Amino acid sequence: MTNILRYLWFLCIVRPVVLFAMGVHILHRERLLNHAPAIIVANHNSHLDAMVLISLFPLKRFHKVRPVAAADYFLRNRWLAWFALNIIGIIPLRRHRQTPATDPLAGCSRALEQGDILILFPEGSRGEPERLTAFRTGIAHLAKRFPSVPIIPVFMQGLGKALPRGEWIPVPVTCDVVVGEPLYWTGARRVFMEDLENRMNVLAEQVRRPVLE
Repeated sequence: MTNILRYLWFLCIVRPVVLFAMGVHILHRERLLNHAPAIIVANHNSHLDAMVLISLFPLKRFHKVRPVAAADYFLRNRWLAWFALNIIGIIPLRRHRQTPATDPLAGCSRALEQGDILILFPEGSRGEPERLTAFRTGIAHLAKRFPSVPIIPVFMQGLGKALPRGEWIPVPVTCDVVVGEPLYWTGARRVFMEDLENRMNVLAEQVRRPVLE
Protein backbone atom coordinates (compact mmCIF):
# COMPACT_ATOMS: atom_id res chain seq x y z
CA MET A 1 0.00 0.00 0.00
CA THR A 2 2.79 2.42 0.89
CA ASN A 3 4.44 1.96 -2.51
CA ILE A 4 1.12 2.62 -4.25
CA LEU A 5 0.59 5.81 -2.25
CA ARG A 6 4.09 6.95 -3.09
CA TYR A 7 3.57 6.41 -6.82
CA LEU A 8 0.24 8.24 -6.68
CA TRP A 9 1.76 11.18 -4.78
CA PHE A 10 4.50 11.69 -7.36
CA LEU A 11 2.47 10.85 -10.43
CA CYS A 12 -0.66 12.86 -9.59
CA ILE A 13 0.69 15.76 -7.54
CA VAL A 14 4.45 16.28 -7.63
CA ARG A 15 5.09 15.68 -11.33
CA PRO A 16 2.22 17.87 -12.61
CA VAL A 17 3.22 20.72 -10.29
CA VAL A 18 6.94 20.50 -11.04
CA LEU A 19 6.89 19.77 -14.76
CA PHE A 20 3.74 21.55 -15.92
CA ALA A 21 2.59 24.21 -13.45
CA MET A 22 6.18 25.45 -13.03
CA GLY A 23 8.23 24.18 -15.93
CA VAL A 24 11.77 22.82 -15.75
CA HIS A 25 14.55 23.40 -18.26
CA ILE A 26 17.29 20.79 -17.75
CA LEU A 27 20.72 20.55 -19.29
CA HIS A 28 22.57 17.19 -19.41
CA ARG A 29 19.79 15.13 -17.84
CA GLU A 30 21.40 11.95 -19.15
CA ARG A 31 24.17 12.33 -16.55
CA LEU A 32 21.61 11.58 -13.85
CA LEU A 33 20.42 8.37 -15.45
CA ASN A 34 23.71 6.57 -16.05
CA HIS A 35 24.63 5.66 -12.46
CA ALA A 36 23.22 3.67 -9.55
CA PRO A 37 24.14 3.83 -6.79
CA ALA A 38 25.05 7.50 -6.91
CA ILE A 39 25.06 10.65 -4.80
CA ILE A 40 23.45 13.77 -6.23
CA VAL A 41 24.80 16.95 -4.66
CA ALA A 42 22.71 20.09 -5.22
CA ASN A 43 22.31 23.63 -3.96
CA HIS A 44 19.44 24.17 -1.54
CA ASN A 45 16.99 27.10 -1.74
CA SER A 46 13.49 25.67 -1.44
CA HIS A 47 11.29 22.82 -0.17
CA LEU A 48 10.79 22.02 -3.86
CA ASP A 49 14.45 21.15 -4.47
CA ALA A 50 14.21 17.43 -3.72
CA MET A 51 10.84 17.12 -5.47
CA VAL A 52 12.25 18.59 -8.67
CA LEU A 53 15.27 16.29 -8.62
CA ILE A 54 13.17 13.17 -8.02
CA SER A 55 10.82 14.20 -10.83
CA LEU A 56 13.70 14.11 -13.32
CA PHE A 57 13.88 10.32 -13.05
CA PRO A 58 11.56 7.92 -14.89
CA LEU A 59 8.77 6.45 -12.77
CA LYS A 60 10.34 2.99 -12.80
CA ARG A 61 13.39 4.36 -10.97
CA PHE A 62 12.14 7.19 -8.80
CA HIS A 63 11.53 4.87 -5.82
CA LYS A 64 15.31 4.38 -5.69
CA VAL A 65 15.93 8.13 -5.27
CA ARG A 66 16.26 9.03 -1.57
CA PRO A 67 16.63 12.61 -0.30
CA VAL A 68 18.68 13.06 2.85
CA ALA A 69 17.31 15.54 5.40
CA ALA A 70 18.02 16.55 9.00
CA ALA A 71 15.88 14.39 11.28
CA ASP A 72 14.97 17.25 13.62
CA TYR A 73 12.99 18.96 10.84
CA PHE A 74 10.24 16.36 10.68
CA LEU A 75 10.58 13.57 13.25
CA ARG A 76 8.93 15.63 16.00
CA ASN A 77 5.55 15.25 14.31
CA ARG A 78 4.29 11.68 13.98
CA TRP A 79 2.24 12.24 10.80
CA LEU A 80 4.88 14.38 9.10
CA ALA A 81 7.51 11.77 9.96
CA TRP A 82 5.41 8.96 8.44
CA PHE A 83 4.82 10.97 5.26
CA ALA A 84 8.47 12.00 4.91
CA LEU A 85 9.85 8.51 5.49
CA ASN A 86 7.30 6.44 3.59
CA ILE A 87 5.95 8.65 0.82
CA ILE A 88 8.86 10.97 0.02
CA GLY A 89 11.43 8.32 0.95
CA ILE A 90 13.62 10.61 3.05
CA ILE A 91 16.66 9.23 4.86
CA PRO A 92 16.81 11.02 8.23
CA LEU A 93 20.22 12.39 9.22
CA ARG A 94 20.81 13.07 12.89
CA ARG A 95 23.14 16.03 13.06
CA HIS A 96 24.24 15.32 16.64
CA ARG A 97 25.62 11.99 17.84
CA GLN A 98 23.44 10.41 20.53
CA THR A 99 26.40 8.31 21.73
CA PRO A 100 30.08 8.19 20.68
CA ALA A 101 29.30 4.96 18.81
CA THR A 102 26.42 6.47 16.83
CA ASP A 103 27.04 6.60 13.09
CA PRO A 104 25.09 9.55 11.61
CA LEU A 105 25.74 8.25 8.10
CA ALA A 106 24.49 4.70 8.73
CA GLY A 107 21.21 5.24 6.85
CA CYS A 108 23.01 6.74 3.86
CA SER A 109 25.49 3.87 3.81
CA ARG A 110 22.73 1.23 3.84
CA ALA A 111 20.94 2.99 0.99
CA LEU A 112 24.06 3.10 -1.18
CA GLU A 113 24.76 -0.56 -0.45
CA GLN A 114 21.25 -1.30 -1.73
CA GLY A 115 21.90 0.57 -4.98
CA ASP A 116 19.89 3.69 -4.14
CA ILE A 117 20.50 7.22 -5.43
CA LEU A 118 20.94 9.78 -2.66
CA ILE A 119 20.13 13.49 -2.84
CA LEU A 120 22.30 15.60 -0.56
CA PHE A 121 22.33 19.34 0.08
CA PRO A 122 25.80 20.00 1.53
CA GLU A 123 24.99 23.65 2.31
CA GLY A 124 22.89 22.24 5.15
CA SER A 125 20.00 24.69 5.35
CA ARG A 126 18.22 26.74 2.72
CA GLY A 127 20.09 29.95 1.96
CA GLU A 128 19.45 32.97 -0.22
CA PRO A 129 18.00 32.10 -3.63
CA GLU A 130 20.63 30.82 -6.07
CA ARG A 131 23.56 31.93 -3.90
CA LEU A 132 25.96 29.16 -2.95
CA THR A 133 27.26 29.02 0.60
CA ALA A 134 30.11 26.96 2.04
CA PHE A 135 29.62 23.20 1.86
CA ARG A 136 29.72 21.03 4.95
CA THR A 137 32.12 18.12 4.86
CA GLY A 138 29.65 15.30 5.51
CA ILE A 139 29.64 14.54 1.77
CA ALA A 140 33.40 13.96 1.93
CA HIS A 141 33.03 11.38 4.70
CA LEU A 142 30.39 9.55 2.67
CA ALA A 143 32.46 9.70 -0.52
CA LYS A 144 35.44 8.29 1.37
CA ARG A 145 33.37 5.28 2.45
CA PHE A 146 32.22 4.66 -1.12
CA PRO A 147 35.07 5.76 -3.40
CA SER A 148 33.59 3.99 -6.44
CA VAL A 149 30.20 5.73 -6.13
CA PRO A 150 29.92 8.81 -8.39
CA ILE A 151 29.07 12.18 -6.90
CA ILE A 152 26.98 14.15 -9.42
CA PRO A 153 26.85 17.93 -8.89
CA VAL A 154 23.61 19.70 -9.83
CA PHE A 155 22.88 23.43 -9.79
CA MET A 156 19.28 24.63 -9.74
CA GLN A 157 18.04 28.14 -10.39
CA GLY A 158 14.53 29.50 -9.94
CA LEU A 159 13.22 27.41 -7.05
CA GLY A 160 14.21 30.05 -4.54
CA LYS A 161 11.70 32.29 -6.31
CA ALA A 162 9.08 29.58 -6.91
CA LEU A 163 8.84 28.67 -3.23
CA PRO A 164 11.08 30.90 -1.08
CA ARG A 165 11.89 30.19 2.52
CA GLY A 166 8.89 30.79 4.79
CA GLU A 167 6.31 30.35 2.00
CA TRP A 168 4.07 27.33 1.33
CA ILE A 169 2.30 28.19 -1.93
CA PRO A 170 4.42 27.73 -5.11
CA VAL A 171 4.65 30.58 -7.64
CA PRO A 172 4.84 29.64 -11.36
CA VAL A 173 8.51 30.33 -12.13
CA THR A 174 10.51 28.32 -14.65
CA CYS A 175 13.40 26.44 -13.07
CA ASP A 176 16.75 25.76 -14.69
CA VAL A 177 18.69 22.61 -13.77
CA VAL A 178 22.27 21.96 -14.89
CA VAL A 179 23.82 18.54 -14.26
CA GLY A 180 27.59 18.21 -14.09
CA GLU A 181 30.01 15.39 -14.81
CA PRO A 182 30.46 12.93 -11.94
CA LEU A 183 33.45 13.12 -9.65
CA TYR A 184 34.91 10.58 -7.23
CA TRP A 185 36.74 10.49 -3.94
CA THR A 186 40.30 11.69 -4.43
CA GLY A 187 41.84 10.56 -1.16
CA ALA A 188 42.14 14.07 0.32
CA ARG A 189 39.17 15.81 1.92
CA ARG A 190 40.30 19.38 1.22
CA VAL A 191 41.04 18.67 -2.44
CA PHE A 192 37.76 16.82 -2.86
CA MET A 193 35.70 19.64 -1.32
CA GLU A 194 37.47 22.30 -3.37
CA ASP A 195 36.87 20.33 -6.55
CA LEU A 196 33.18 19.87 -5.73
CA GLU A 197 32.62 23.55 -4.92
CA ASN A 198 34.50 24.65 -8.05
CA ARG A 199 32.33 22.38 -10.20
CA MET A 200 29.18 23.79 -8.64
CA ASN A 201 30.33 27.32 -9.39
CA VAL A 202 30.99 26.36 -13.02
CA LEU A 203 27.49 24.88 -13.30
CA ALA A 204 26.00 28.06 -11.88
CA GLU A 205 27.66 30.03 -14.66
CA GLN A 206 26.04 27.77 -17.28
CA VAL A 207 22.49 28.72 -16.32
CA ARG A 208 20.96 30.07 -19.50
CA ARG A 209 19.19 33.14 -18.11
CA PRO A 210 19.04 35.29 -14.94
CA VAL A 211 16.36 34.62 -12.35
CA LEU A 212 13.35 36.93 -12.63
CA GLU A 213 13.38 39.58 -9.91
